[in-house]
Parts: sequence; structure tokens; C-alpha cells
Amino acid sequence: MNARVLIAEDDPKQAHLLRVYLEREGHSVQVVGDGLTALERCRAYRPDLLVLDVMMPTLSGLDVCRILRAESDVGILLLTARSTENDILAGLDLGADDYVTKPFSPRQLAARVRALLRRTRPGSAKDEVVRVGDLEIDEGRFQVRVAGRVVELTAKEFGILATLAAAPGRVFTRAQIIDRAFGFDNHVEERTVDAHVMNLRRKVEDDPAEPRYVQTVYGRGYRLAEQP
Repeated sequence: MNARVLIAEDDPKQAHLLRVYLEREGHSVQVVGDGLTALERCRAYRPDLLVLDVMMPTLSGLDVCRILRAESDVGILLLTARSTENDILAGLDLGADDYVTKPFSPRQLAARVRALLRRTRPGSAKDEVVRVGDLEIDEGRFQVRVAGRVVELTAKEFGILATLAAAPGRVFTRAQIIDRAFGFDNHVEERTVDAHVMNLRRKVEDDPAEPRYVQTVYGRGYRLAEQP
């Protein structure tokens, strides 16, 4: 899910850290340090996502959000040190798609960016159906089918399966699965992933003890089998 991301953050150290993490995710990243430049660069660069600090010189993040939302549908993720409900609601009411409250971990922000891009970016992976044998994962419809039969999954089970389906054959660690599938749940233990995988296998595998689709890679994590 490579995307163009613009970071508007006036703290150079914070901006650099965010840039490093998002570039590791495969995104093309630009950084600006004030609100007016953020507005100008957004119009010229046309990013898929704007990571926007609320407190910035020349033009506040809330003003940038208000102006951009009147002329663009770019995804906007607010960074805010203001944790009161009224401040957060003000940003969302102005058109922001999501927010992260400082202090936050770069891993948390990267997970929010992935989730937001899935929701807002046209033609993203959510429009594709992944097929492995008789298993079909349709993220756009939040639906899983086995041999044409719809299988009812919980949100967490679907999130785990969709995470693995993003790259069949690739091994995802439990920590990576938590980042991608559990979203805003910051206190999930790794053994919780194992419990959800066990339940998932009961629903999609012919023999959960000998899984064909959701495979364990011992000492590493889980993967979705590749299409034979």
C-alpha cells in the first residue's frame, strides 16, 4: 500500500522519526514545518494522506484542516497534545479523519496510517478479493467465504485474516498482527492473538489441527498459505 504522505510537524526530531517509520512502511514521505507551507505543499504535492500537527506556526493545524477539507478529500490524521474531548471533537468536526494524542509511539501512528489509507485511498487493497484455494477474503465487503459459503467471523478474526491476506506467504509476527489487526487496542498480549487464530481456524479450516490456510511458522508467527 505505497502512498504519498505529507508530514506537517514543527518539531524536527519528531518529524524525522515519523518520516523514518513511514518510509519503512514503503511510503513516499515529504516533511514541512509550518501550517502555511503544509497548505501550499498539499495543493502542489497532492498526497494521499496528511499527518498534521495541530499546534504549528503561521497557520494552525485546525485552520489547515478546515481550508483543505473545503477543497480536497485528502485523508487527514491529526497529531494533538490536547487530550480533552472538546479539542478532539473540534478537529473531527472540521473534517479530520482520525487523530493521535501525544505522546504516542511511532508504531501506533504507523498502524493508524495503514488503517486510514485502507479507508480513504481509492483503489486500495480493500477493493480486492484474495483467493487461496476455496478460501476467499473480501475486505471491501467484510466477508469471508469457504467453498462459496459465507463464514461469520468476529472483527478481530477478520482483522487477523485480512492482515495475513495482504501478503500471502509472508510471515507476520504476533506484534505485527497486533499493530495491523487490533487498531486502537494498545494492551493486547501476544497469546491473545493465538486464541483468536485458534477460533479462526475452527471456522475456515477443514481440519483445524492440520491447517491448510492459516499456517504457523514456529518461532516466528503466522502466514496465509500462497495460492498453489
